[in-house]
Amino acid sequence: MKALGKLKLIAERAKRDKEVKFTSLAHLINEESLAACYRELKRDKACGIDGVTVEAYGADLEENLKELVRRMKDKRYRPKPVRRAHIPKPGRRGKRPLGIPSVEDKVVQLMVKKIVEAIFEQDFLDCSNGFRPRRSCHGAIDQLDKVVMTKPINYMVEVDIEKFFDRIRHYWLLRCIEERVSDPNFLWVIRKFLKAGIVEEGKWIKSCVGTPQGGVISPLLANIYLHYVLDLWFERKFRPRAKGYVQMIRYCDDFVVACESRKDAEQFLAELEERFSKFGLSLSKDKTKIVEFGRRAWKRSKVTGEKLSTFNFLGFTHYCTTSRRGKFIVGHKTSKQSLASKLLETKEWLKKVRSILPLRDWWPILKAKLIGHYNYFGISGNMRSLQQFYSQVISMVFKWINRRSQKKSMNWEKYQLYLQWYPLPTPVIFHSIYTLSPSR
Repeated sequence: MKALGKLKLIAERAKRDKEVKFTSLAHLINEESLAACYRELKRDKACGIDGVTVEAYGADLEENLKELVRRMKDKRYRPKPVRRAHIPKPGRRGKRPLGIPSVEDKVVQLMVKKIVEAIFEQDFLDCSNGFRPRRSCHGAIDQLDKVVMTKPINYMVEVDIEKFFDRIRHYWLLRCIEERVSDPNFLWVIRKFLKAGIVEEGKWIKSCVGTPQGGVISPLLANIYLHYVLDLWFERKFRPRAKGYVQMIRYCDDFVVACESRKDAEQFLAELEERFSKFGLSLSKDKTKIVEFGRRAWKRSKVTGEKLSTFNFLGFTHYCTTSRRGKFIVGHKTSKQSLASKLLETKEWLKKVRSILPLRDWWPILKAKLIGHYNYFGISGNMRSLQQFYSQVISMVFKWINRRSQKKSMNWEKYQLYLQWYPLPTPVIFHSIYTLSPSR
């Protein structure tokens, strides 16, 4: 039976029996399944510390995979340390570490991910949206919108976990996985990945805690960790004791909690801090806060004129506003940090590309960048922010076109004519959020 069929059977059994532990999984990591995983790898991604590209590894794929499987069976497989790079955080807030595994390790990780995902996807709760099949950040925002619109929400708890991926305890992570997996050979592979270490600036760093961001399997491991540490605790322990309505919406390590009463919001943060400390996690004091938010605050502001509080989640600023019919709705717009970050990213790209490629070659890439921005931030009610991004990009492109030499290469009239002949994509709303009638 092919691997896909076996994974389907595993998923069905995991869904049918929530107590079952899988004892035989390592045999699914074979030459056939690994070859299928190799074909899924993107060819343009950076390579690991060995410098081997996807194409180079595939030049002798059959022999490479045979040797890989032999090493795994003999327990001679040793994942290479991930190469650490740093990417800018939104809003010029420093850089985020990113781990880049070797191609061979990516192939193994992808197969391990498929197996683990088939099991744990049956256990994950509806509040979890990040890095899951058929779920997205837009689904999380839609959940947030519907909760505030249909439930008696008066407060939002905005939570930030301090350096989450760097502080995951390997002991507790393996304990979480062992809730459903008891195959020692399969667990051995996961343990090897966790202990592989990191190479930064030529220096090997031992990894006793954490999972490197950028690894194929890291988001899934993070979801499993927070499923047991946070989601189940919230649903089984905190929620039954809450005085009013409470609801959590989570996207990987980013989450918010909607509360009816301030007492529940404060109690949640107090208990969460204690809960997290047991598992090596902590809250960022500067970014974790309780804000008054919802229909009641909106109604009061209509009378008193006071300024309403907002909060950020998944790159958007969420705020209370009024519909065209004068009713309460939740507004969602691109956060200032996200907008500034995207504009800076576009500016840096233009500075690099304007001198090395002719305009006709990089123009289609610019189009793709704009469409990518609209595809993420193009949600109901965010047209103004999209138009702001579009107009600033138009001005930015004109500026950098004319910096290719001391002599201006294009005046504004010629630029407008060029845009008529080769137009850039204009803002589009891709995701409908306002699917409820704001009549309540």
